[in-house]
Amino acid sequence: MRVLIVNTSERIGGAAIAANRLMNALKKNNVKAKMLVRDKQTDEVSVIALRKSWRKIWNFLWERQVIWINNAFSKQNLFAVDIANTGTDITLLHEFEKADVIHLHWINQGMLSLQTIRKILHSGKPVVWTMHDMWPVTGICHHANTCEKYKTKCHHCPLLQLGGKKDLSQHVFQEKAKCYTGANLTLVGCSRWIAHRAEQSALTKGLKIMSIPNPINTDLFQPLDKKEARKRCHLPEDKKLLLFGSVKISNKQKGIDYLIEACKLLKENHPDWSKDLGVVVFGQEADRYASLFPFPCYAMNYVSSEQELVQIYNSVDLYVTSSLMENLPNTIMEAMACGIPCVGFNIGGIPEMIDHQQNGYVAEYCSSEDLARGIQWTLQEEEYPKLSESSREKVMNSYSEEIVAKQYTQLYRNLLKQNA
Repeated sequence: MRVLIVNTSERIGGAAIAANRLMNALKKNNVKAKMLVRDKQTDEVSVIALRKSWRKIWNFLWERQVIWINNAFSKQNLFAVDIANTGTDITLLHEFEKADVIHLHWINQGMLSLQTIRKILHSGKPVVWTMHDMWPVTGICHHANTCEKYKTKCHHCPLLQLGGKKDLSQHVFQEKAKCYTGANLTLVGCSRWIAHRAEQSALTKGLKIMSIPNPINTDLFQPLDKKEARKRCHLPEDKKLLLFGSVKISNKQKGIDYLIEACKLLKENHPDWSKDLGVVVFGQEADRYASLFPFPCYAMNYVSSEQELVQIYNSVDLYVTSSLMENLPNTIMEAMACGIPCVGFNIGGIPEMIDHQQNGYVAEYCSSEDLARGIQWTLQEEEYPKLSESSREKVMNSYSEEIVAKQYTQLYRNLLKQNA
């Protein structure tokens, strides 16, 4: 069985990391998997990059320009939407021709056009599309948030300055409807939450929808000696350390302001207890936020090495995500695999990962007060070692490479059998 995984990037971004991990998990389970990307970051032979050309840059810029014009020349929400008006026709490639199953992941920002997606869906090959966000089931947005127009037909898009009855969102919605009609397509949600939202979309009537999580290498992401990890990361040994991480810390959707406020509340309400706390922040622009925390803050730049990430997770006592919208965040999975309990808001797929007061704490959405309570409860819990053990067990039982690869392999086999 030959599977071609398609994603815009090889390693940059949560979807890319998840897609890459799936490729490796499948290969370990005797599936001939390759990954096709526009942007390649390593020398991995199983990852094929599109041929370098100025056209790839033009595809990206042309799409942004059309969005910019339809957004009244405003940069606001410029990357919150995609219209797939241009891209590369991968159906002409040798790798596409040889594949038995085509597995799409995050294919935006000039990777694939709607025209190419339509050709893929009607190529006669079974197509699986893992949803890392809501774009496959909305008009143009990656996350609908409180908007429910995707349930009927997108129009008057709240992310467009020039939203109207026949705006860009409606046009793309209608084009997607044409693509999906009669398509041999199975949509897979990384979380049950996003699979449920997909089921509510007017675009998915008649399509197969299921939920399979992302995999993680539990041999790499595993508990290590904390004292040694702190030495490697140059972190103090005499503090309780919280960890916050994101590709870009300044992204408002990641909600670092809520974590800062939660830390201030801890400092104000529990001065004696919180004097021994410290915060570790990794990601682009982390230095900008170090001075805003009431505790010592240890800022690290964007970390691309998984080996380095393992050391960072093992050097802390708690991982906190204050993100305002998440599907199935890799960071929670990585932390839990290393035996680190997590605290996060009750949104998206987070409550599917964190079992409240069993391996962490699920806080009330957008409540800095409850986030602070969650941090305090987890770090002061008498059975903290049990929380740590339960975190690791959750990942081993739900997200290990073998478990996830088997679910996808069974799906591929069923689709090929139906397609025979």
